[in-house]
Amino acid sequence: MRLRALLVAPLLAGLSAACTPTVQLAMPSEPININLNVKIEHEIYIKVDKALDSIINEDSGLF
Repeated sequence: MRLRALLVAPLLAGLSAACTPTVQLAMPSEPININLNVKIEHEIYIKVDKALDSIINEDSGLF
């Protein structure tokens, strides 16, 4: 039993050392380009009563 523990201990130590994660930070060789081809369209619908339409027309001089 003791011999088995002596053989297993170095094996476990070796396996745990092999699984140690490493983190590396490196700058990219080229700049990062973000290409945004975005087309934004919007439509606004306004419903106006006929009474208000007669008040707010081009001939009223309000605007």
